[in-house]
Amino acid sequence: MPWIDESKCSGCETCIEECPANTIYMVDNHAVIDMNNCIHCGVCHEICPEEAVRHDSEKIPDDIKSNVAKTKKFMEDCARYFHDEREKEKCLARMIRHFNKEKIIAEKTLAELKMMKH
Repeated sequence: MPWIDESKCSGCETCIEECPANTIYMVDNHAVIDMNNCIHCGVCHEICPEEAVRHDSEKIPDDIKSNVAKTKKFMEDCARYFHDEREKEKCLARMIRHFNKEKIIAEKTLAELKMMKH
């Protein structure tokens, strides 16, 4: 999914003018994409003169760090609320199951999407 790197966005509004779904708007002189209505056509990626429209794959390392940090916080919270350090391991096991579920959903979604190809 696209996102705008505000440090690169010059506020030229080219993406706004060219977006066929009209899902890009300006906030504080920077483009913002309404991801609820974005159709993921790629036009904004292609026409941005500053290459400010980025691909979400660039955020994978940040997403991983965020997931690990969130899991560590949950582990600490479980130990604190249940007054038992062993709760950390139980929490970790639950988070692993959660992310395994997310992986299965992604894999099965990809399989179904690939079957849609002609």
